[in-house]
Amino acid sequence: MDNFQIETAQNVNISQQVAGVGSRVGAFLIDMLIIVAYALIVSYIFSALDMFDEFQIVVGATIGLPIFFYHLVWEAAWNGRSPGKAALKMRVVKLDGSTPDFSNYIIRWVMRIIDISISSGAIALFTVLLNGKGQRLGDIAAQTTVISEKDPIQLSRTILEDIPSDYIPKYPQVTVFSDAEMQTIKNVFQDARRNSRHKIILKLAIKVSGVMNVTFDEKPIDFVNKVVKDYNFYTQQ
Repeated sequence: MDNFQIETAQNVNISQQVAGVGSRVGAFLIDMLIIVAYALIVSYIFSALDMFDEFQIVVGATIGLPIFFYHLVWEAAWNGRSPGKAALKMRVVKLDGSTPDFSNYIIRWVMRIIDISISSGAIALFTVLLNGKGQRLGDIAAQTTVISEKDPIQLSRTILEDIPSDYIPKYPQVTVFSDAEMQTIKNVFQDARRNSRHKIILKLAIKVSGVMNVTFDEKPIDFVNKVVKDYNFYTQQ
């Protein structure tokens, strides 16, 4: 699974965890199952009502339009997620980590015709495998990608950090925090970083530095990360 770095206007570096090919295929299959199930259920209802012959246009629109606009509507309305993506904890984002505009979703959706429909997904698969940012042609055109929101760090929900033996701390003031407070700081930090909430990271850094009565000269994401590690260094001794 590839990662790539972005730098925001707030000078915050964010490491995006690109969704793997297997996960994207899995999300596609889940969405396809939902689409097929919908088509079968609606077809059964119209068949039971004996409406196929007399209301062909209505039947076609009822079945076809939701399927046709499925991915566009879901992703635009649900913050870059379709049911399949949500089930596997993935979403569409811009390359700068921000939420795509509706125009970005439209471009991705239109390009599905080439990426997936015409080529049965072969072009999309080939492009994603070769592209270091997990992009199919639609993503390249729309300047988007699909990221995984799964947390790969096993210690991310605990206060513990793996501190190397040669680690050099910077902020002894971190001991002003309690374990519970540091756990909250770490949780907020991890969630904001995983969801590309750059403003939250900036506000968190300002708040933490204020409580510690220090001025940080590194980037906000580096400062908060340093604070968490320093706390572990001083409290684990």
